[in-house]
Amino acid sequence: MNVTKTNIDGCFILEPRVFKDERGYFFESFNQQLFESLTGAKPYFVQDNESFSTKGVLRGLHFQKGAYAQAKLVRVSKGEVLDVGVDLRPDSVTYGAVVSTVLSAENRKQLFLPRGCAHGFVTLSEEAIFCYKCDNFYHKESEGGILYNDPTFAIDWILAEEELIISEKDKDLPVFKEVIPN
Repeated sequence: MNVTKTNIDGCFILEPRVFKDERGYFFESFNQQLFESLTGAKPYFVQDNESFSTKGVLRGLHFQKGAYAQAKLVRVSKGEVLDVGVDLRPDSVTYGAVVSTVLSAENRKQLFLPRGCAHGFVTLSEEAIFCYKCDNFYHKESEGGILYNDPTFAIDWILAEEELIISEKDKDLPVFKEVIPN
């Protein structure tokens, strides 16, 4: 497995070794011992989630607060997305940093986001199945979010604004300054 550090402290892009032959392919999508030895992170994943989206669907930027914060390991099993993370940890050396990378069924890359990061993605292909492991259980009262087009981050979502399909809930999220007092 190839592991690349990102510009967010504790956030990594992982690329598994893929074994192909005439029958198809095989790869190990997660191995706790290998993950820990390559990243130094020691999440204990307790929940797996999956979502299906069509082209232009933008989900995010979401996070869980306090004791319910979640580290996530995300990947795409069908299609292609632009995946985005934002460091919201005030004591982090990379506070406010943004990471974005294309995850696809073809490149099989994964993104690990430590606790304290907001997360979102936009579907670039006609359809996508997005899979993520979480190291803490979802807790509705602890959910939070930041507006996807917050000028503080100037995230390039690749698609034009008129191509984006965003829930009313996500359109109504606050901007960074309202979520994290400066």
